Amino acid sequence: MKQGVPVLVILGLMVTSPVFAEKKCEPVDKKRIKIEGFISKSYRKQRKQVFKEFSEIGSTKVALRVYPMGETSKVIAIGRCVPAYIAQHIIRKSMEYSTGVESLVQQQFIHTHWVGVGVTMFDEPSQQIVSAEQVQQLLKQELSDEEFHVLYRKLSVPNALVPFFGLKSPNVKIAQPN
Repeated sequence: MKQGVPVLVILGLMVTSPVFAEKKCEPVDKKRIKIEGFISKSYRKQRKQVFKEFSEIGSTKVALRVYPMGETSKVIAIGRCVPAYIAQHIIRKSMEYSTGVESLVQQQFIHTHWVGVGVTMFDEPSQQIVSAEQVQQLLKQELSDEEFHVLYRKLSVPNALVPFFGLKSPNVKIAQPN
C-alpha cells in the first residue's frame, strides 16, 4: 500500500500537469498565421498578384508556390488558432486559385498558427472529404472563431474505416481531440 501511494501521486501530477494542457492561442498581432501550399499552375504568370491577395487580410506570412504539374490537391488544413475571418478568406482564395476544397485535415496534425492550401503532405486517412455545402457552412460570416473551429473539427474527423489493399481497415490516423 505504501509503495502504491508515490506512484499514484506521480500519476496524479502527470494528469493535472499544465504541460499536457492545451495552450491558449496567441493573438495574431503577436504570432502571424503562416500560409503554405500551392496554387494552380494556370496562375503562374499572375503569382505575385495571387500571393498578394492571400496576404491582403493581414497578420499573415505567405509561402505559396505554383504547383509544378497538373492540378493542386483539393486539401486544406487550418490550425486551431487561426481566426475565422482569416480562415474564411483563405478558403475563398483557395477555391479561386487552386482546384478547390474537397478535403479537410484534422487540427491535431497541424501547427496552431498554420494553414495549408492544396498541400500534399497529409495522407488520405488523416483527411475527411467534405461537400460543397459543408464548405459553405465554414464560410458563413456570422461564425465566431470558436464556432468556426468547432464546425471545422466536426467536419474534419476522418472515417473510422479506410480502404487498405482492397479491405476496410481501422483508421490509425484518427487523432484524439485535446
